[in-house]
Amino acid sequence: MTYIDGFVTPVPRAIRAAYEQHVAAAAAIFADLGAVRLIECWGDDVPAGKHTDFARSVALTEDEDVLFSWIEYPDRATRDAAGAAMMADPRMEALDMPFDGKRMIYGGFDGVMVSGDGGAPGYVDGCLTPVSATQRDAYIAFAAESAQVFRDHGALRVVEGWGDDVPAGKHTDYARAVDLQDGEVACYSWIEWPSKDARNRGWQAVMADPRMVDREMPFDGRRMIYGGFLPVFDQRMGAGA
Repeated sequence: MTYIDGFVTPVPRAIRAAYEQHVAAAAAIFADLGAVRLIECWGDDVPAGKHTDFARSVALTEDEDVLFSWIEYPDRATRDAAGAAMMADPRMEALDMPFDGKRMIYGGFDGVMVSGDGGAPGYVDGCLTPVSATQRDAYIAFAAESAQVFRDHGALRVVEGWGDDVPAGKHTDYARAVDLQDGEVACYSWIEWPSKDARNRGWQAVMADPRMVDREMPFDGRRMIYGGFLPVFDQRMGAGA
């Protein structure tokens, strides 16, 4: 089962090149520790919301953009071992973070639904969703049905991550990002597309698809966060290469 470390990060847009260099250096370390994929996506079409949104999730400033990024592992045991090894790896100590790590939100998610083999995406839709723990099965079924529609209209891959190891933060975290209520779980998901044009055409077709009409959503869509992102780094390693 795929396990995901998901991140939402505020990065000054003026240091984009430095950030990409930082990611490339970090990717080499994660590859040695068992990760099968690392991808960084730069905010491109990230709307403001009435209740919640990506900007508020990381207290974004005017000179920053928000990034949606993840690391995939074959399972949680590999991820946990990687985390422990990373803390002792001198290469990590040598890395300077070109962003405010105090406002980055992160957590571990079970890949409860993966549809599609992927490829090299040219665009990614990222989502954070609050879901009642009692609705887990209904949510996964809803996600699987929706994924088929998206793939029928051009998506390469759809992944749903169920919150599993999602810590509270001092400044920002997933719970505050989606205004999590008692008994709810934060979910992290994305859709991979060949390009932004394919994504725009695909969404138009999805919204007109009769399979998506009058569906009951097993979550509070008003607190769901979503946005479009441009992949700036995508590395597959080991068994996932």
